[in-house]
Amino acid sequence: MPRGDKSSYTDKQKRKAAHIEEGYVERGVSQDEAEARAWATVNKDSGGGNKSGSGRGVTDTKAASHKGGRIGGAAAAARSAADRSAAAKKAAATRKRNAAAMTGD
Repeated sequence: MPRGDKSSYTDKQKRKAAHIEEGYVERGVSQDEAEARAWATVNKDSGGGNKSGSGRGVTDTKAASHKGGRIGGAAAAARSAADRSAAAKKAAATRKRNAAAMTGD
């Protein structure tokens, strides 16, 4: 099988790579680079093609998707302290109200 042959990948892996590639293209990455990154991500998550053969049915680690949480929070960091505080107070009031409704107060 030549390098770059995707026949040993499952349909799910191919869909996943296409979806990841689409996201990179939307963010302005070139088509070739987006495809390379997408397949690298699929390989990192699943260890390569899982279509057939002994020992290939390994479950996905989802290592790349776990990385996404570390870059989160950028939107909150861009807001002022007063805005974040107001949102926290509103959330606390909502939780309090919901708890009271659950107990019947």
